[in-house]
Amino acid sequence: MRSFLEPGMLVRHPAEPDWGLGQVQSLINGKCTVNFEHRGKVVIDTGQIDLIVDFSTGPSP
Repeated sequence: MRSFLEPGMLVRHPAEPDWGLGQVQSLINGKCTVNFEHRGKVVIDTGQIDLIVDFSTGPSP
């Protein structure tokens, strides 16, 4: 899953639902910087945590 992450994507942390929606800022060598609504910027090791991509906030048909 982590190979699909790219800057601008919206994600959620599976173990931290209170952090809210996050936007991927960067992905370098398996380290993903995400800016979460209620937590701020967090660096996540994508080898340890599989972030959940949130498609529900995209444009509606």
